[in-house]
Amino acid sequence: MTFNAVNESILQNLTTIVGKQYVLFDVAAFEKYGHDETENLLFYPEVVVIPKTSQEIAEILKLCNKNNIPLTPRGAGTGLSGGALPVNKGVLLSMERFNSILEIDERNLQATVEPGVITQVFQEAVQEKGLFYPPDPASKGSCFIGGNLAENSGGPKAVKYGVTKDYVLNLEVVLPTGEIIWTGANVLKNSTGYNLTQLLIGSEGTLGIITKAVFRLIPYPPFNLLMLVPFFSAENACAAVSAIFRAGITPSGLEFIERDALLLGANYLNDESLKIPENIQAHLLIEVDGNNKEVLFNDCETIAKVLEEFNCDEILFAEDAAQKEKLWKIRRVIGEAVKSSSIYKEEDTVVPRAELPTLLKGVKKIGEKYGFKSVCYGHAGDGNLHINIIKDKMSDEDWNTKLTAGIRQLFELCVELKGTISGEHGIGFVQKKYMDITFSKTEIELQRNIKKLFDPKGILNPGKMF
Repeated sequence: MTFNAVNESILQNLTTIVGKQYVLFDVAAFEKYGHDETENLLFYPEVVVIPKTSQEIAEILKLCNKNNIPLTPRGAGTGLSGGALPVNKGVLLSMERFNSILEIDERNLQATVEPGVITQVFQEAVQEKGLFYPPDPASKGSCFIGGNLAENSGGPKAVKYGVTKDYVLNLEVVLPTGEIIWTGANVLKNSTGYNLTQLLIGSEGTLGIITKAVFRLIPYPPFNLLMLVPFFSAENACAAVSAIFRAGITPSGLEFIERDALLLGANYLNDESLKIPENIQAHLLIEVDGNNKEVLFNDCETIAKVLEEFNCDEILFAEDAAQKEKLWKIRRVIGEAVKSSSIYKEEDTVVPRAELPTLLKGVKKIGEKYGFKSVCYGHAGDGNLHINIIKDKMSDEDWNTKLTAGIRQLFELCVELKGTISGEHGIGFVQKKYMDITFSKTEIELQRNIKKLFDPKGILNPGKMF
């Protein structure tokens, strides 16, 4: 696909739309906005535009559509699949000024939010009113709601409460041709036509730009208990996950953390208090929450009995809020810790939770075949395993030539196990070459045609997903 370059006339028009101070075309801006958290990729746009209103975005899109100029929407830049990278240059549209919580409707347990609001800021605002927005990606302290919508983000709480899509009632969206639409209604049930709301969620900014979102909320659960469970075998830790659910317990968090992952997280935080015996190969971090402490203690007793069957070591119960926060913090920084320690690639695989032991065993076997090490952790309760492939002693040549075949084999294993190649990070720029593993030609063509219907000229976030 061929696009036109941004010229002086386009720059003048953009300045008229948003104001001179919100049109950036210096190297410092390109460095800042040309990357996300995906490895070390950097693509310069030709101009960065920072609008404030839906109407401004509509005018920008009309301008780009008319002149065949690519436009890449960007949130906080915390993505891990290259979804916000301006790989075709053109206009980089930052949503950072869309940062208002417009309404918290306590009567209907709903909130209307702009996409540039930081996820944790939104969570804390509704929590002050006794309400709960559960999706909590590891980057919740910096990622934007809009990015969560674009990738259908999950996080540890998804095991009990679901992912982003499960809380969205309605979206205001600017289409690539400049029209502004609402996709649904502010109701809990809606069987009226095609579900455009759910189609837009997870579409990675390729179909439209979300400018407002209406979320449903739930009452905040006041109590939680947290346990850290060590295992002598990583595969046993994975096998225990499904057994917990079969015992009738649905935790509010159930994370698998391989030994090396936990050590990297603790070291990254300079936390020397966590001692891991040499014979411990993995941990499960298990949380239960609710309205009744006695019920939660009973749940923990049931979980402990289940875990005894999988040869676990002594269970650590978090004694207070500070210890809970420390354990969760170690879990949340593992991705950053791995990134800071080695050249790596992170894969976001997901399988039915009972297949986790088979997946983990397969990951290690494939690593041996292709010569790479892996550090694994993730949302075990969802079957979502983050595989961090470490370069370690691999030669540059093998890293650059053989690794793709190894990743392809990993993904083929996921699909064989009735899983897929991304649970929450999306396809974006870096994973699109593997889409044929998951979808047939007919299925891919169907998705391409949906893209063409929304975006006839293909200007919106081109070079992503397909």
